[in-house]
Amino acid sequence: MAWHAAYDDPSSSLSVRLRLVRGHLSRALDLAPAGPVRLVSLCAGQGRDVLGVLPGHPRRHDVSAVLVESDPHNAARARQHAAEAGLAQVEVREADASRVDSFADALPVGVLLLCGIFGNVSSSDIQRTVAAAPALCAPGATVLWTRHRRAPDLTPQVRAWFRASGFDEVAFDAPETSALTCVGVHRLAAAPAAGLPGEALFTFRDS
Repeated sequence: MAWHAAYDDPSSSLSVRLRLVRGHLSRALDLAPAGPVRLVSLCAGQGRDVLGVLPGHPRRHDVSAVLVESDPHNAARARQHAAEAGLAQVEVREADASRVDSFADALPVGVLLLCGIFGNVSSSDIQRTVAAAPALCAPGATVLWTRHRRAPDLTPQVRAWFRASGFDEVAFDAPETSALTCVGVHRLAAAPAAGLPGEALFTFRDS
């Protein structure tokens, strides 16, 4: 897809966001409890965040990851990159990431990535996804999310929704140089919710 070309420009908002996400993902794996770590990335694209961290991370062999992506080209590229990196524990699923049954067998997770979603769905879908996140997570799990800060800036409300859903905020990166990028990191402090949501978490809007 053409928009992926922006990753080749180190000054682009996508490149800035990717670097931030990779840094927070690496730290989340550093701090994860000893033993196996389950990771799920929804709307994973070509897996540049996860596949840019795992190959050189000390915990790479602890991590089992499921990357869910509906676009066949992106899913194929992610699968190819995982194979080239020798990451047999990374599974790329060509599936609808809005449906929990697409990845329910990989739950509960220690790390959940919701990157590239919240800027492309309605505010009610964001709230629904955040409210459902505890049911997807193990105690103490880390959630990474991204969104732009174009007016009206919804990120304060997103952060409040995470707090209301039982998450503590670990970090919120909002580079002054770009309103197109922010990365939030939250850790589940409350007991995970019982039961997985049956309805779709979100629907992408037409661009």
